[in-house]
Amino acid sequence: MAMFNPAHPGEILKELVIEAMELTVTDVAEHLGISRKTLSKILNTRGSITPEMAVRLELVFGKPSADHWLRLQSAYDLWQARQQQDHLGVSPYNLQTA
Repeated sequence: MAMFNPAHPGEILKELVIEAMELTVTDVAEHLGISRKTLSKILNTRGSITPEMAVRLELVFGKPSADHWLRLQSAYDLWQARQQQDHLGVSPYNLQTA
């Protein structure tokens, strides 16, 4: 079953991890080995959780797993793409034989 308008994983990271643990963006970025700007993009839904970032998150926080972060990103990306499907300019094959 498709989820309706899933949250961007950056929002989840921000609210359920960083804010819940009362961490700063600067400190988390340092622990992840990335720039504050890169983390800020993710947290503000302008960047994506890549496979490498998912592994970094798993290594720093333990749970959720890298797989989980990637599933969240995939669900978000797919939902966004489906919102634009009418603008893709594609149509199904007509497989009926004459």
